[in-house]
Amino acid sequence: MKHMDLLTERLTRAVAQRSSRRGFLGSLGALMVGAASLPLLPVARGAQPPAEKDHASTQDPASCEYWRHCAIDGYLCSCCGGSQSTCPPGTEQSPVTWVGTCHNPADNRDYVISYNDCCGKSTCGRCLCNRNEGDSPLYVPFQSNDYDWCAGSHSDIPYNCSTARIVAPAR
Repeated sequence: MKHMDLLTERLTRAVAQRSSRRGFLGSLGALMVGAASLPLLPVARGAQPPAEKDHASTQDPASCEYWRHCAIDGYLCSCCGGSQSTCPPGTEQSPVTWVGTCHNPADNRDYVISYNDCCGKSTCGRCLCNRNEGDSPLYVPFQSNDYDWCAGSHSDIPYNCSTARIVAPAR
């Protein structure tokens, strides 16, 4: 044990000669901040890979599994009197939008989809769909589906439903 005590003492003295208390406290503080920010890192929350969707449900515009709805969050306008690209009567399309890239299994191609909220009536309340593929946090607003996109419209009642228009094929 005497040799272990001597080795420990020498190592401790060598470290004490080469470092300061401020340096140690600074390193300790950086380590604590780094450890506290660890839960903020992205995590794959799905324990299992998503199940394969049948081809019929990916082609029905009133289905949440419809291929254009890969990044939608809201009520589907196709269930509320509108369509995939038009708002229901009595509503107006918000001038601001969020975008997503969705895969069409029918032609095996990817498309850029523009999601526009329709504003001006009370909430539709039918066909709620919340899919977040490629969703970004609120500080990247053009790719976030959690933002109030009716903020730029002229209506007093903020949200009715959401459309999913094809903008262009993705490259």
